Amino acid sequence: MDARLIQAAQIGSIEDLHELLRENPLILHTVNLFSIGNPLHIASASGHDGFVMEITRLKPEFTKELNRDGFNPMHMAAANGHLEVVRELLKVDRGLSCLEGREKKTPLHYAAIKGRVDEIIEMLMSSPECIGHVTIQGETALHLAIKNSKVEAARVLVDWVREMKNESVLNLKDEQGNTVIELLLGWGSTHSSLEVNAINQSGLTALDLLQIFPSKAGDLEIAEILQRNGARRARDLTASQMPTIEYQNQFSNIPTTPERPQSHPRNLLEYFKFKKGRDSPSEARTVLLLVASLVATSTFQMGLSPPGGTWQDNYVPDQNKATSTDEAHVAGTSILATSDRVSFLLFALFNSIGFVVSFHD
Repeated sequence: MDARLIQAAQIGSIEDLHELLRENPLILHTVNLFSIGNPLHIASASGHDGFVMEITRLKPEFTKELNRDGFNPMHMAAANGHLEVVRELLKVDRGLSCLEGREKKTPLHYAAIKGRVDEIIEMLMSSPECIGHVTIQGETALHLAIKNSKVEAARVLVDWVREMKNESVLNLKDEQGNTVIELLLGWGSTHSSLEVNAINQSGLTALDLLQIFPSKAGDLEIAEILQRNGARRARDLTASQMPTIEYQNQFSNIPTTPERPQSHPRNLLEYFKFKKGRDSPSEARTVLLLVASLVATSTFQMGLSPPGGTWQDNYVPDQNKATSTDEAHVAGTSILATSDRVSFLLFALFNSIGFVVSFHD
């Protein structure tokens, strides 16, 4: 590459570029014949957005070329935090955020490694699908942000995953088999700012929230990871394990009233009543299904074997014996129905209602 073209790109001089073009109109067309990079790489790394805009107007194909280190101009702009250059390059091709270089790393990967939050947001707005791209080591941008302790970048990426409802990204594993949850917990073991038993304003831990608000997939694996790292339900935490300072400060202005004995009937009713925030919907659902199953089983069984049993034979009273008080009956019919029809009808009615209601929830 002409030394003067290199210098023009380094200082971002559009005038020098035009002067070179007047001298040699083909100078940009011969760059790739003699160089392992192009002036757009240099200008992008230096953050000269005006020069970048002019070069991309003249040679837009420069945006996709890789230099000898496996970087395209977008890689260099994103890694170095040149937001305006990133914007100019995206005007040429919105897909540049996902363009792979060495080790299949995209510009989004390098922005995550360096913690370039503004550049991350700009690229995700342009190409949301980039968040699922993985390197040759199976790492997403979120993996790389966590591994490089870029907390703000990781937060932005997690928020974006939630906004796009693309939680499957959180379950992707790198070549060591680590999900981002495992990396976060591993990172937290050496960074005291991450507490797996931290309690929110509702008095719930991460494990509580996972069970109260289940997602479609990955809950069991995440729960196991949390528990391996000491996560507990809020109700299972001892006084020494619970971060009481933050919890008490959040509720210090709430007036307290003496508790009544738990044996009081009104307290028993309150105790067994479902309360949002205290009880897990998934656990309540499990209990209801269990109760419904028991009711269905018992009512069905009672229908097959009513109280008093069933007659085992057929009987027709002898009409010639005036003293006979036995009722006629047929084998398999209820003895109670023969001796007390009203009681049997009441039993059959309520048993049938219980059986039918057990199927409705």
